[in-house]
Amino acid sequence: MLIAVGTDLVDVARLAESLARCPALARRLLTPREREATRTDSLAARVAAKEAVLKALGSALQETGRETPAGWRMTDIEVVSSPGTPPRLVLSGVAEHTARSLGIARWHLSLSHDAGLALAFVVAEGT
Repeated sequence: MLIAVGTDLVDVARLAESLARCPALARRLLTPREREATRTDSLAARVAAKEAVLKALGSALQETGRETPAGWRMTDIEVVSSPGTPPRLVLSGVAEHTARSLGIARWHLSLSHDAGLALAFVVAEGT
């Protein structure tokens, strides 16, 4: 059962400039494993995925009339991948608790980057 969808688009150059200006930003946005990615377009796609998840969670919360919980962090949403496998989402902390309370059992993720833009599309699926 479809619960919510989310999408986000990130300007790769703008993210690169922001990370260069404020190196601590990477630690606030990305998990240690995500920071291992060396290409800025890959980092931008991961940031887009996190924003897309937050939009999906926000949409689902609005549908149920619930308030957005406090205390979430961008690092509660992680994009993991291995060579030869599609990227997937792993949630923890407040994001994971919120998703479970909404009945979200599975996330579907699609990432793309081209022409200086990174796109993420997520689908939250329930049981």
